[in-house]
Amino acid sequence: MSWSVAYSLGVTTRIRHNDSMTKMRRLETKHRIPGAAAGWATACGLTALMLLAQPAAAREVGAPIKLAWVEGDVAGFTSILSADGSRTIGYVDYRQHLEGNVLTATRISRFDDGSSDEDTVEARVDGTLRSSRGRMIIRDTNGAATLDVSIDVERGRLFGFSGLGKDREEYDLKVKLSEGTYWGPLIAVVIKNFDANAAGESLIFPTVIVTPKPRLLDMEVTGQGKTKARRAGAEISALEFSLRPTVNWLIDPILRAFTPEASFLIQTGAPPAFIRFAGPRNYAGQEVRIE
Repeated sequence: MSWSVAYSLGVTTRIRHNDSMTKMRRLETKHRIPGAAAGWATACGLTALMLLAQPAAAREVGAPIKLAWVEGDVAGFTSILSADGSRTIGYVDYRQHLEGNVLTATRISRFDDGSSDEDTVEARVDGTLRSSRGRMIIRDTNGAATLDVSIDVERGRLFGFSGLGKDREEYDLKVKLSEGTYWGPLIAVVIKNFDANAAGESLIFPTVIVTPKPRLLDMEVTGQGKTKARRAGAEISALEFSLRPTVNWLIDPILRAFTPEASFLIQTGAPPAFIRFAGPRNYAGQEVRIE
């Protein structure tokens, strides 16, 4: 039994092929259904099989993900390394707090040249992860904000500015934002709960990209299988995931030829543990590793 994947407008549909199709062809031959009637019967049969093969409770893109793991209070620092891992170029200051069913998280990435990226999110956790609002700030080497964009999911707004001086551009965009839109620290929560939400080896969700200007984009997390990571001379068994933009089966190969890919290594367990992130800094071209 094998799986094939069909993409349509960024939505993944998985169709299972099995011997049911072979049986249907035999039935058609046995009863000698003529001409156009045979074609119509075959089309109807294939449609029925396709519908039955889809998961009964398949998650729609934009729907909140189910939480398999409890989110709570977390704080800590993590090193940011160059793309080849040879030198430390900064650190991440991460704070996460749960009050009632409201989860807030702030991640500030500070770099040795004085620049920084700050992401703040607020979401409701009630068995699912429902984004509410957030903010992204990018500061240059002098500490001046070159981008400051706020996200309001309930009101469907992206507003703020990017650029300095004559290059400053202000935004107040009305967009359709679902509670299953994830960005910043929420992406890590999505990957941690991959198994509870994926269709096969794929999980698609909408996100907000702020560089070079704010916009919505679908992102696809794909399981890449088992691998090994080394820590202090020891090997750790891990699962690898890739994260890339997706539009549809026709556009994706072109899109992925010039957009960066991010990868995550996760140690399985209860709960899963993050080992490494490798990818672009705010989709601005600079490759980094966080581990």
